[in-house]
Amino acid sequence: MYRYLVVIEDAGENFSAYAPDVPGCVATGSTVGDTLKNMEEALQVHLRGMLEDGDPPPEDDARAVAAVFVSVDPARQAGVSDDHAA
Repeated sequence: MYRYLVVIEDAGENFSAYAPDVPGCVATGSTVGDTLKNMEEALQVHLRGMLEDGDPPPEDDARAVAAVFVSVDPARQAGVSDDHAA
């Protein structure tokens, strides 16, 4: 059994997913749940193909540690430093 981090993004009309450790393997779905299910199936097909071709499965190096919330000062966001503010 293999374990991979899956990133799911809101694509506006649907959701998209990818696994950073498995380049080229992507999936979409109308809900997060559908997207995750589709990504699991995509990973199974992708890895099966790799094994059939004699290629080793990718290492699972990516880790999800935490979400990070960042606040940005609007003046700095616009590229204006405190030293040059008008």
